[in-house]
Formats: sequence, structure tokens, C-alpha cells
Amino acid sequence: MYRPTDQDAAPGSPSAPSHDLRHHGDAEVRDDGAELTDLAVNVRTNTPPSWLREHIAGSLGSLAAYPDGRDARAAVARRHGLAPERVLLTAGAAEAFVLLARALRAERPVVVHPQFTEPEAALRDAGHEVRRVLLRAEDGFRLDPALVPEDADLVVVGNPTNPTSVLHPAALLAELARPGRTLVVDEAFMDAVPDEREALAGRTDVPGLVVLRSLTKTWGLAGLRIGYVLAAPETIAALERAQPLWPVSTPALAAAEACMTPRALAEADAAARTIAADRAHLLAGLAEFEEVTAVPGAEGPFVLIQVARAAAVRARLRDLGFAVRRGDTFPGLDDTWLRLAVRDRTTTGRLLQALDRALVLAGR
Repeated sequence: MYRPTDQDAAPGSPSAPSHDLRHHGDAEVRDDGAELTDLAVNVRTNTPPSWLREHIAGSLGSLAAYPDGRDARAAVARRHGLAPERVLLTAGAAEAFVLLARALRAERPVVVHPQFTEPEAALRDAGHEVRRVLLRAEDGFRLDPALVPEDADLVVVGNPTNPTSVLHPAALLAELARPGRTLVVDEAFMDAVPDEREALAGRTDVPGLVVLRSLTKTWGLAGLRIGYVLAAPETIAALERAQPLWPVSTPALAAAEACMTPRALAEADAAARTIAADRAHLLAGLAEFEEVTAVPGAEGPFVLIQVARAAAVRARLRDLGFAVRRGDTFPGLDDTWLRLAVRDRTTTGRLLQALDRALVLAGR
């Protein structure tokens, strides 16, 4: 049951690339947006922490040597209870999407939307014809495995999903696995979920499973570029062959190793619990606006809202000092959607005041 829309082709045929798949939240805060309060990018504020900055700085004395990722790879493997040959370090999760698109021989790839758009962009750039499965707002953007075409040999889904903030049950995602199918689960925001509920990272019993993780969001390392892939050894070997030599820098490797320690994992979980409380505060404030509808059950460090005249509201918020993420570049969404990063209560209070004003101004 492939669900087409006016922005997609007929059922079972490739979808039309009618969205700007290469637009991301950082575009909202470049140049003249640098002084805005940033709610468009989902990187945790006040990061990286001082101890991590100092650890990364300590690696700079080794820059004359070529990067050696063995220790970092082993640290990631230990963190997930896996053998090192099931781990590949990458320059952020975004690189992993490119490697998957280039290295895997998928003939019938499917991307479940709305979600991060780089997987589809990478597949298209590699010459693949991509089909889309569009989850519906009226269903809370919840996954129905029956929507995925049975003949799909590569399926990509986010969990928790950007931009909807929906956390799909791990058991439901595992239902998508099939012999001969690669199931790619983007868990870039899973470390922002307390106890990492519904994570598939570390599982070896799901056939064809590939899990992507990013360290850029929770730890504020978007400028350093570090992430990793967890998969069967043969899949990791294929992806590694598609990588350039020394793809991850020495400082990024140092960061990866440091973020796998018990201290770091405890800090990440504490941050996830703070985010959950701050998100509840944000959602409670948004519920006071009759004009605003938030996607229910948010579990990520961001929320997705629907509001009439969203483009005008976004522009007014910008005038009032806030950058928010437009939603219409995500397949499955239109120009009535906005994504808001979760911030501390003080920032949220200021945002809600600005939103009240923006809604009035946009209605004129």
C-alpha cells in the first residue's frame, strides 16, 4: 500500500523530487540569522561541554600522524556490545547515507517520509529511483509496516523521526525486516530519548539491519562531523570500501572515544531527561494557542507544529528574534508546518510570547 500524493508519482513508480531535499535548519541561522535565537537546528545548547572540548584539544598534538580509528571503533563496539567489525566510523551520519547509496546494490529503495531528507538525496545522487511512503498527520505520523511495498530491497526510516519527533516501537520497525532487504534505521536522535527506549542499536537478530548514529546533536559536534554505522560485518566492509582513506579526523576520533565512556553516557541520559521535561513545558505552552496543533507524542529534542499562514508566522518570528525550521521541504509536509527545537524554559517562555505576537501580526 504505497500512498501517493500530488507531489508523488503513481503507486509503485518513482516519486518526483519536488521538495528541496538539500535545505536544512542551519540555513535559517547563516549570515543575517546569526544573532537569532536558534530553534531551527537541533543541536543541544551549551555544547560541547568543557571536558569534551578539553579532550578534543588534547588530540591536536597528534595531527602530524594519520588518523588511527581502531581505539574509537572498539569503544563504540563496547558501548553497544558488538564486535568491532560491526562498526564503521563516519564523518557524521550524513556521510553514512552517501556510503549506503553508493555501496549497496538496491534496485527498489523506499524512504519513509516525513524524515531527514539526506537519505533520499544521496540515493538520487547515486542514480537510484526512489519510492516514498508518506505517513499521515491524521495518523500522528505513526508507521504502518503494511504501507511499505513488499518488493522494497532497501527501506530507510528515522527513529525518533526528524521532523515529526515520533518514536516508533522497535518491534514495529523490526517487522520491516525481510530476507534480501536492507533496513536502515536512522537513530541520530536516539541518545536524546531517556534510556534510549525503542533503540535497535546493538541488535544482531534483525536481518539486514543497519543503524546510523550521530554524535553531533547531543554533544554539539556538528562542526567536527562524527557518527557511526552499526551493521553486519559484510555490510560494514562494503561501506568501508566506498569510503575515502582516513575519512574521520583525529579530533573526531578522540571525541567518539570520549563520548562512549560511562561518564558521557550518564551525562547524555541526564540531558535526555532534561529535554523531556523542557519539551513537556513547550508543548503545554503551545496547547494554549487555538491556531497551533502539535504532533502528539513527541519524543525527540524538537516538536512539529501545524499552523495556518506558517510562512508568515515564521517570518514574523524571525523579526522578533527567533529562527524556526520551515516544514515544507520535507516530503509529506506542506507550507503549514514548522519545526521547533526544544530549549530551556526561559527561552521557551520568550518564544511563546513571540509566537503570540507573530500570530497576531501574521493574521493581518
